[in-house]
Parts: sequence; C-alpha cells; structure tokens
Amino acid sequence: MNKQYVLALDQGTTGSRAFLFDARGRVVASDYKEFPQYFPKPGWVEHDADEIWASCVAVIKGVLKKSRVSPQQIAAIGITNQRETTVLWDRKTGKPVHHAIVWQCRRTADICQGLKAKGLEKLFREKTGLVIDAYFSGTKIRWLLDHVPGLRRRAEKGEICFGTIDSWLIWKLTSGKSHVTDLTNASRTLIFNIRTKKWDPQLLKILKIPFAILPRVQNSGSIFGHTVGTGRDLSLPAGIPIAADLGDQQAALYGQGCYAPGTVKNTYGTGCFIVLNTGKKLILSKKGLLSTLASDDKGKPVYALEGSVFIAGAVVQWLRDQLGVVKTSAQTEKIVRGLKDTNGVYFVPAFVGLGAPYWDSEARGAICGLTRGANVKHIVRAALESMAYQTKDVFDLMQKESGRKIRALNVDGGACKNDFLMQFQADILGCRITRPKMIDSTAQGAAYLAGVTIGLWQGKKDLAKLRKTERTFVPKMSAARRNELYDGWRQAVRRARHVL
Repeated sequence: MNKQYVLALDQGTTGSRAFLFDARGRVVASDYKEFPQYFPKPGWVEHDADEIWASCVAVIKGVLKKSRVSPQQIAAIGITNQRETTVLWDRKTGKPVHHAIVWQCRRTADICQGLKAKGLEKLFREKTGLVIDAYFSGTKIRWLLDHVPGLRRRAEKGEICFGTIDSWLIWKLTSGKSHVTDLTNASRTLIFNIRTKKWDPQLLKILKIPFAILPRVQNSGSIFGHTVGTGRDLSLPAGIPIAADLGDQQAALYGQGCYAPGTVKNTYGTGCFIVLNTGKKLILSKKGLLSTLASDDKGKPVYALEGSVFIAGAVVQWLRDQLGVVKTSAQTEKIVRGLKDTNGVYFVPAFVGLGAPYWDSEARGAICGLTRGANVKHIVRAALESMAYQTKDVFDLMQKESGRKIRALNVDGGACKNDFLMQFQADILGCRITRPKMIDSTAQGAAYLAGVTIGLWQGKKDLAKLRKTERTFVPKMSAARRNELYDGWRQAVRRARHVL
C-alpha cells in the first residue's frame, strides 16, 4: 500500500489537534478535542496526562474517520506540543505519579526567588539562555520530587521518568519503548545546556534532580521510535516512525519556512510569540529576550531569540466577555472599518503584567487618552493596535540585539486573519508581512519535518513549493507618522507601569 500521508499531532494547552497531510503538503482532514484544566490553588494550573493522551487518541481516530485514509497509508508521525509542562510517571507501569504541572503554573515562584537570592541568575542564563522563572520545567520537577511522598527515592533508583508533553506522547505511542525528547523541548527545561546540547550536571545538582529520570535528547528531525500497534485504543498499525518532535513555537518557525538566520515569525494567539532564527550564533539578550534552540530545514539545531507577549488575542476575548462590546473576534474588523485612527486612545492590555521586553509583573492594564470624542469603536481599534505595538517592542529589540535588519515578518495564529491588524502591523514595523494560507503553522511544521526526515520531501526547496502565501501586506505609513504613534504607545506603557 502506498504510504503518502503524514500525521501531525499538535498537543496544546487547552486541547489536542490531529492533522493529516498528503504528499503535496495539503491538509486532508483535521480534528480537535478539548480536555479539562485543573486549578487546585490560586496561580496553580494542572493537567491530567492520561486525559491528554485520551484526547490525542480521540483526535487521531477522528482525523482517520474524516479523511477515510487507511492507517496503513501513514508514512510518518510528527509531534508538536505545549512546552515546559512537566510530567513524571512510573517507568514500569507508565502511570503518572501526579497531575502534570502546566507552564502557566506559578507554584514554584518561591523556589525561583531562592535561586535568584543565591546569585544564580547569571549561571542559568549563560548555560540555558533562559531567565530563572516558574515558567520553565526545572523548578516544576524539583517541586514534584519534594512534595510527592517517596518520589525522590524512587527517582534516584531510576523508577521514574520525566518528560515534557512530547516525551509523554512518544512513550505512549511506543508503549514505553522510547523515553526521548528533542533539542527544542529540552532547551525549555532550565536544566539543559544549549552550548553543549546536553543535560547540565551542575544545574541538575543545584535543583536536586537525578539524571536517571531524564529522557534521551535527539535532533528535532530524527526517528524517536515506532508505533507498536496499540489495538483498539488507537487503531494505528505497528511500525509507523515518529520522525519529528518540536516545541510549538519552534514548530511554527519551521512551518513558516524560517530556516535561515534573520528569518522571523510571530504567532498571534492568546499571546504573541515572536521567534528569530539566529543560525549558528548564540545571542544572549541583555533586555529580556530568551535564547533557545530551533531547527534548520533538515531537523538539525540552530539558535533563536524569542520574545513573549502575554496578552494579544486575549484582549479581544476581554472585549467580548467582560465588556460585551463584540460577540465574535471577527466583528472587530468590521467595527473599526472607516475609522481613520483611535482619536488618541491607547490600550495597554497588561492584565497579567507585561512580558518581553519589560518583564514587569506589577504593570496593569490601562486605556489612555480618553476624551469626549472617543467612543467604543476607538477602544476596539486601540485594542487591535496594542497587538501590533507589543510586537514592535520585541521586533525592534530583536533587530538591535541580533545586529540584523529584519525585512519581513511571517505571521500565523488566529488573529492574523484580521486584515486591519496585519496592515497596521506592516505600517508600524515598516516591513512586509506575509500571511500563509495555512495559519496552523505548528502542525504544518511538525508534519513537514517528519516528511523530510523520512525522505518524502528533500528539505527547503521542496518545502518552499508546498507552502502557499495567502496575502502580503506592505507598509504604507510615513516614517514620521509611525514614530509619532509609537511615541504615544511608549507613553501609555509608562503609565501602565506607573513609571512617569
């Protein structure tokens, strides 16, 4: 039977998706399923890893049913996942020993403060490219080992496995035969040295994490294991190679074709994640960007700079759910149509503080510049513009720290469908914006890399033919107007940060 399909499993924070791609790189079918979120205490966020697996089983079955493709026709599987979320499970039984601790969870903030108080920030920064923060996996592992009775002793004896969600899924797909991860996910753990590309003994000792629990680390494009034929649970035959593994933002970078140094993408979701490929050059930011590992077109490691904006599309959800001024996200574009500007209104959506480049957890949301002439349409437009301004904050810093002039930004994610926002983004950055036909770039990246790994496609030349651009936005605003508007934004940010 001709094996010409690639299955992409996109495991996210609130749900799981499966996509089936054909040999021409087109989506044949997709399926989605949400799973429960658990909030045992304020600021704590957990998932049940077994429920995540069940959601993945459901969407794989769903996509096969919708596509009517035989499972025997699947040539490879690519995995992309929510990063940093931490699972510990029993090596023998395969059962999780505790709920997964989600990347959003803040329970380890005190551990992080303790590490900073010992003056360890620079050491972690130099080795991992990250800041010491509860966001990353290392302190989550430490917390579990300290708080689950008997777990540390079992971990030291080699009875426990640690994994980010990709490792957990690969373990389940291979029925426990493969305990592995890839370089992109490993680089988000706070215990992986991105210079040596190995787990770091010194950092493991500081965090009291035994080496025995760690997965083997491989290039993002490599064979991570094979399905073993899991019968009625999954309906996949034995022997399908798992041929790609990428953290979600690095998968989006790959899906957007950003394999070369200087290429950059922005994903407009709940927040924004802007990632710049810096090639073989490791750049350690002095202003709040993260250094991380990404993938070249063949699945081998390259370095990248990443900036996270906490609130992007979520500002439209706030307009909908808290103010009731829109019923759907799509309405915003119609509401602002015909407005020449915001009438001086700026909206700084610092509902949970500000991310890169400010990293100000004390900042709070602010709507500035209100006058009698302002109305709800101006506030909606200011909310949309806030996504573009926050992107510019990171974009300008990336140019400065990388020493590169960025001439184009590749975009994906739900909010990039908004033509007004994309045109304003092009205007305020003064660069070209490229929007692909396939805006689910994470799944596309995992599928395309899996196809390259098994030889279905031959790297960047083939992949360039598969990717299709839906629209390009070019800047139309004068430099003087751009500077005037951005100066107003920076003043509004200062007010939100109470820095006058």
